[in-house]
Amino acid sequence: MTEARLRQGRASLVFSFFVQGVTFALLVTRIPAIQDRYGISDGLLPAFLAAVPVLAGVGSVVTEHLVKRIEPRLMLRWSQPVVLLSLLGVGAGSELWEVALSLGAFGLAVGALDASMNMIGVSLQHAYGRSIMLGFHAAYSLGGIVGASLAWVGAHWDLSLFVSYLPVVVVLAPAALIGSRWYADGGRPAAAEGGKGVAQPVVFKALLPLCLVMTFAYIGDSTVSNWSAKYLEDVLGSSDEVATVPYNVYMVTTLLGRAVGDLGVRRFGAVSVVRGGTVLAALGFAVVAVAPGAWTGIAGFTLLGFGLCVIVPQTFAAAGRMFPEDSDTAIARLNIFNYVGFLIGSPLVGAIGDAWSYRGAMLVPMVLVLLTLVYARSFAAGADRYGEGHERPRAVDVG
Repeated sequence: MTEARLRQGRASLVFSFFVQGVTFALLVTRIPAIQDRYGISDGLLPAFLAAVPVLAGVGSVVTEHLVKRIEPRLMLRWSQPVVLLSLLGVGAGSELWEVALSLGAFGLAVGALDASMNMIGVSLQHAYGRSIMLGFHAAYSLGGIVGASLAWVGAHWDLSLFVSYLPVVVVLAPAALIGSRWYADGGRPAAAEGGKGVAQPVVFKALLPLCLVMTFAYIGDSTVSNWSAKYLEDVLGSSDEVATVPYNVYMVTTLLGRAVGDLGVRRFGAVSVVRGGTVLAALGFAVVAVAPGAWTGIAGFTLLGFGLCVIVPQTFAAAGRMFPEDSDTAIARLNIFNYVGFLIGSPLVGAIGDAWSYRGAMLVPMVLVLLTLVYARSFAAGADRYGEGHERPRAVDVG
């Protein structure tokens, strides 16, 4: 594969991550409007919200098996438009069964999309011979900021969900299809490179530390996305306007951290970057838990963004290094724990907050995130050595 082809593949995948960030933000930031449009009761809403990550996990499992027959880039090419059209379906319906069908399609497709995007990202990182995964996830963060901003415009001008979503889908769906022409699979190390000539199967016991880290990271992330505004308003006594600041700050710091994170991995290695991010994230939760006022709490959420942002991309990259001959399977299985963490995080913090206190509840994700330090060695580079200060020369022809 030529160097120009690699650059095209990398650019098209960056755009795919960006589109997914926009799409997901447009869904989650308009949940109150979706609830109002379809008359979903407060008791029924958690079931609707839980169904999306559950079905996404199913989509990831299905993708694991499908990529044995078709290339991940084909999965990504067709799953992204389905996600966008499902978003439009959420805005277009009027009956409860219609939104249930649209959210179901969204969940299944987003599982396939997340898995295939990261499969391709890991393969391109292998071809480049240096850390580039954080850059892809930075594009997702940027898309999230853009999507949240578009959602704010729709809410501010009191636009219907369909009117808010239609221009985005009309622009991004064709653009994503056109961009998919340049998706490129960077390839994987041959089994013979290990000297045995036999591909190493994905052993769940070996993958388990990374699965736990992924779960802990998404418990932390879902705590911020679901509880930061309520925490600032109800516990720290902020105004409605100030209560919206933590998540915005978190998204911006996530973008900034990921934008420079690959440089950190190349200079200091993945293990050091993950350890540093873990400590920063835990410190952020601690600051939030003891904050005397709103702005101190916002400072804690800022630290959280810088800390958590490096963990998930490096977890996918570590799975690719751990099982280089079958990285697609490893990533599909690991991706399930993205949704496990999302499902656990918000109810866990809410239950502890109601039973004890919300300050105390913030200490639980802090402790769980700190457990990442126990598994930090799982992020060590293997024989390829990229990300450990010994990068391979950039591949021009990885044919």
